[in-house]
Amino acid sequence: MRDDLSHLPVRQQEELQRATAILMEEFEKATALGTQGWKRGGRILKIILFGSYARNDWVDEPENGYQSDFDLLIVVSHEKLTDIAEFWYVAEDRILRDPAIGRQVNIIVHDLGEVNQALKRGEYFWADIVRDGIVLYELPNHPLAAPMPLTDADALRTAERYFDNWIKKIDVQLATVNFQMKQGVDDLEWRKAAAFSLHQAAEKIYACYLLTCTFYFPRSHNIKFLRSLAEDKEARLIEAWPRSGKADRRRFELLKRAYVEARYSANYDISIEDLDALYTSVKRLRDVVAQVCEQRIRDLRQA
Repeated sequence: MRDDLSHLPVRQQEELQRATAILMEEFEKATALGTQGWKRGGRILKIILFGSYARNDWVDEPENGYQSDFDLLIVVSHEKLTDIAEFWYVAEDRILRDPAIGRQVNIIVHDLGEVNQALKRGEYFWADIVRDGIVLYELPNHPLAAPMPLTDADALRTAERYFDNWIKKIDVQLATVNFQMKQGVDDLEWRKAAAFSLHQAAEKIYACYLLTCTFYFPRSHNIKFLRSLAEDKEARLIEAWPRSGKADRRRFELLKRAYVEARYSANYDISIEDLDALYTSVKRLRDVVAQVCEQRIRDLRQA
């Protein structure tokens, strides 16, 4: 796996170095007082840049509402060290607020055994990281397994299973949103319920795409991260979300916040007009994902 960032502008190289340093520093603090062996001896084994900045096809146009995120895989020595709230929340927050880092940094955290098992199963997501990823940090003598190719028949069965399962869940969720929106024309509590359900529909749609086409879905409810991860793999998904206008970006942020705030915050508010616009985008996303997944399944049948 490569370790050279020379294809990136100096600013982006410095941002990655800064993010890596923060991750290392905060992980050391989070494990310093551990009494259990897995925690006291916990180690970051690898930090790997993957996605568009590793492949050299990123987009950096914040003025047009689109800027590629940094995507980082952190490989750790024990599965319990993957807990975001306990070991990674502070680092993520520091990175988000650091003025020296000018773009979103997304992290996924997995232990080495889990990553190597996925590689041996031939899961596309992990094989792509091995092929395209760039090592930002590495502890010696902890190699990744060689990716094992899936048979076409196994890949087809897995993709069909994921798609059939998730597309039904999506359609039920969207029907729920539709009902809640009708009840919410003059009732904020129904609109808040619709916003949460719409968030869940979007999350399920990204799960459908990522699982059907990559066999991987991260442990995250952050739809901005899920959108970034999915769009990095399939550019056709970008068209579902208008993002050039301020209102478009505000609405997506409302949807992102709905996972927590629509359920628990008395201050969360959303208009029926915003719900209508978001519903249109989510429904469009559902249709694009269905087309992409069905094409993927047809390709596997013909392989």
